[in-house]
Amino acid sequence: MQFSYVNPTVIHFGQGQIGQISQAIPANAKVLVIYGGGSIKHNGVYDQVSAALQGHDWLEFSGVEPNPTKETLDKAVAIVKQQGVDFILAVGGGSVIDGSKYVAAAARYDADGWDILIGKHEVSAAVPLGAILTLPATGSESNSGAVITKAETQDKLAFLSPFVQPVFAVLDPDTMKTLPEKQLINGIVDAWVHTCEQYLTLPTGAMVQDGYAEALLKNLLTLGEQYAERDNDAWRANLMWTANQALNGLIGSGVPHDWATHMIGHELTALYGVDHGRSLAIVQPSLMRNQIELKRAKLEQMGRNVFGLAAGADLAERTIDAIEAFYLSLGVATQLTEHGGDKASAIDAVIQQLQKHGMVALGESEAITLEHSRAILTQAIA
Repeated sequence: MQFSYVNPTVIHFGQGQIGQISQAIPANAKVLVIYGGGSIKHNGVYDQVSAALQGHDWLEFSGVEPNPTKETLDKAVAIVKQQGVDFILAVGGGSVIDGSKYVAAAARYDADGWDILIGKHEVSAAVPLGAILTLPATGSESNSGAVITKAETQDKLAFLSPFVQPVFAVLDPDTMKTLPEKQLINGIVDAWVHTCEQYLTLPTGAMVQDGYAEALLKNLLTLGEQYAERDNDAWRANLMWTANQALNGLIGSGVPHDWATHMIGHELTALYGVDHGRSLAIVQPSLMRNQIELKRAKLEQMGRNVFGLAAGADLAERTIDAIEAFYLSLGVATQLTEHGGDKASAIDAVIQQLQKHGMVALGESEAITLEHSRAILTQAIA
């Protein structure tokens, strides 16, 4: 266990904290507020942002999609360059924050911003940004990662850079009050799989990381069980903070990571428009069954410590069943149906994209070859 860990994002957590941005953003900064489809204008968030930005020079850019596209974001990049914007405020969920990270980095680069995603350009500067989180799920508000889609080619790729780590993040659980149920449930699933990607790997004896990951998983299990009681402050606050902690870098420090579920899931989203959280629920159970021998020890640990399952030779198998049952209890399907029924063509399409993107040796042991991915998809696609 050897690592360097720092998380420089200042977190303002709790009700009424949006007002903090008036001091968190430099008074002389020209601010671009980036948001999505306009829900913030109906739930009071936009009004709070406007009030907090009184005295600041600011403009806005809306229309960032779920699974934000390069095509849309490049329009914001042009605004930043033309208007001399020197601070970006992302107001939304993970898609808006991820998209804002792309804008921040691409605006300080003279060529095509997609070069960042394909590894042709390493980010060396970015416009500073802050975030107001309205949908707990990805943890993007306090990490250095982003996932962007190029609609033209159906490519969905990720990049990491310390230059796009948000300077601050406001986490006010009240912003969740008007979220559609589908988005809340997707957030639970996303945070769950983020935790699993850093936990369901190999035994390392990292007691803090394992114990904290198990605490987060038990939180999410409880929040799922209490979903009928979701319209209360404590439920919202606990989901928002749990989702943040699942991917702020701490539980992944000094331990192996998997991320194969995400890599395969990204292709389902890019090809078939499946919600990100749903894509993970579709892939993960099949992937765990395919990789059960490599992951048996950690699956058994999860069965004991998270689900409270009894010991036995089939404990790992029962743990995977429990994970799948958790998704189904939330009304989240664990098989793909959006492909239109042509299973063979769907599998081939996903495999072709994985190969195109170099995803040919996935997982913490790089044991998931294209043949393994094909077997996983055979189980995951209806």
